[in-house]
Amino acid sequence: MDKLVIKGGKKLAGEVRVSGSKNASLPIFVATILNSGMNQISNVPFLRDINTTIKVLESLGATIEGNGNIVRIDSAGIRNHEATYELVKTMRASVLVLGPLLARFGKARVSLPGGCAIGARPINLHLKGLQALGAEINLEHGYVEAKARHLKGARVNFDISTVGGTEHLLMAAALAKGETVLENAAREPEIVDLAQMLNLMGAKIEGAGTDTIHIQGVTELSPVSYSVMPDRIEAGTFMIAAAITGGDVKIHGMKLEHLDAMVFKLQDAGVEITSHDNVVRVKAPRKIRSINIKTRPYPGFPTDMQAQFMALMCVADGASVISENIFENRFMHVSELQRFGADITIEGNSATVKGVKKLSGAPVMATDLRASASLILAGLAADNVTEISRIYHLDRGYESIEKKLAGLGADIKRIKE
Repeated sequence: MDKLVIKGGKKLAGEVRVSGSKNASLPIFVATILNSGMNQISNVPFLRDINTTIKVLESLGATIEGNGNIVRIDSAGIRNHEATYELVKTMRASVLVLGPLLARFGKARVSLPGGCAIGARPINLHLKGLQALGAEINLEHGYVEAKARHLKGARVNFDISTVGGTEHLLMAAALAKGETVLENAAREPEIVDLAQMLNLMGAKIEGAGTDTIHIQGVTELSPVSYSVMPDRIEAGTFMIAAAITGGDVKIHGMKLEHLDAMVFKLQDAGVEITSHDNVVRVKAPRKIRSINIKTRPYPGFPTDMQAQFMALMCVADGASVISENIFENRFMHVSELQRFGADITIEGNSATVKGVKKLSGAPVMATDLRASASLILAGLAADNVTEISRIYHLDRGYESIEKKLAGLGADIKRIKE
């Protein structure tokens, strides 16, 4: 098992390029089930979750080949309609194959999902939506079994905004008969990216990026070539890396508008952020100011940046309050940040962070994907040496992050434990 060793205290400087989005790539890969032909997906990041998705699709009968950041997916050979527990257990997004299989073949059997242990993320809203489209669904022995002679358009009002549920229904409704209207739909850029790809296939989707999406079902979809959007969470992590180290970094390939809520908070904290010719420059102030945040569904402050922002607040001037409103178990990184000497107290879904003059390097353990990133950020800012174990979480969502940070001047190495 690998671990990261970081010698902190170096100001990051230079230029870095953002990889393609993990959270956009996964449903885009799954959407290829909806057609029968060769699809080419570019700007794909090299990640564990991508490999898991490839294994799931291959188990269904798809033929997949890769060349650099380009992946070709031939979905013509899909005949199997079951995604097993062994494949689905490690990644929650695997459950998204249910809707496309159901829409194309009229049946599917998919294991209930796994993924990061950051709190309950039930798929009841996914299943409720599929039932509204006419699916007959049974839960047996840890599997979802779904049947539908023909999916039919319907009005679906999500009880809460759900990214996975919105993506799931977008794909299933694309081949349903008649019109489907998704109300209280999630608005994330990754959903817009998926809708753009589906429309390129021949789907008729309007309103993606708003809370009401209209889908006019079509009888078939065609193979496409599509380039995945940049990873806004990776981009945000690099922005905070520049800020927490007192650095000056230029980030290529990101879309600043995807991170408006976080950008405003960083600017309030004193960070200088400018954009020119699709390059974003992040320059740290002499001292970071403490800022309160509350995570919200997009376009609010992203829960996937909460842990990283908390690391920044650990060295800010003053006290901040960080409220987590999306996942109930997403403060597992707090105990590890405290090992650096961070002053953090938790009450309910809020953490009070009192900035300290300096963090001190320590041996720590990653608990989930974004917690891993927060520990790297703390290690970059800390005195002495930090060792981060269980970084397999990190490999689910960041492509070669240690190499990219090293390119900015960080003293960071991956070694075998």
